[in-house]
Amino acid sequence: MDDHTAVFEKRYNNRAAVPEFAQHFDRWTRLSKTARDELDSDLDIAYGDHPMEKIDIFRAEGRSRAILMFIHGGYWRSLDKRDHSFLATEFVKAGVTVAMPNYALCPSVTVEEIVKQILRATAWLHRIGSRYGAFGNSLYIAGHSAGGHLAAMMLAAQWPRFGADLPEKVVEGALSISGVYDLTDIVHVPSINADVRLDEESAIRCSPAFMPPATDAPLSIAVGGREISGFTDQHALIKARWPSVIADDIACPRDNHFSILETFANPDSDLFKAAMRMMKVG
Repeated sequence: MDDHTAVFEKRYNNRAAVPEFAQHFDRWTRLSKTARDELDSDLDIAYGDHPMEKIDIFRAEGRSRAILMFIHGGYWRSLDKRDHSFLATEFVKAGVTVAMPNYALCPSVTVEEIVKQILRATAWLHRIGSRYGAFGNSLYIAGHSAGGHLAAMMLAAQWPRFGADLPEKVVEGALSISGVYDLTDIVHVPSINADVRLDEESAIRCSPAFMPPATDAPLSIAVGGREISGFTDQHALIKARWPSVIADDIACPRDNHFSILETFANPDSDLFKAAMRMMKVG
């Protein structure tokens, strides 16, 4: 590995930076099984034709006051919605319906196709939200890591071009946790790009940092204080590129790239409270 490659690997290889990452995954799996067993849910609903285009919906307790779609991370090549069901537990208690889509993973598809799949999932939720007690302007998105990238892309989407029945503002706000906004860096990280297969051109096409937000829908952002430099730099970049819509910058000083999700699940955390504030719930 040459020095240039080694620098990018150090900046973006989260699993190398957090040796105990598997312990986080094991904890998520255990807690997520409990959530699926205990919460009122509809699982594996098709939102599109691809076998991976399935979504889990966890109904709010009592009246649903908003729908929060959470998009999982994994560098567009790993993990699953089932690994993240635990995140729904406290939100449904607070009156929020939580939807978690799956998407096909690289290298079987491109990042561009994943963006299109999440566009389909978001449009599907907009169209059927009333079935779950959420009416009108009540669809919000949160995402972690690659899911944070996809959440930001939904704020850049020109929805009427995607569906003639869709308004300009489908998503009322988004929260990106440890997101990636300029994908050109990923081209230089062999351990990731071997599967993701981005080149400079496709990376730019899929980078929210190179496109404007499509509406005034606010974007809240968070990054862990113990994250590696690639993610702190990406956080600073979107804050600089999208100043007109950045609504909240949530400090998570004690978190690494994986522990920050457990912070998000904690109703006493600033990150959970920021999500509730975004949705005007509470």
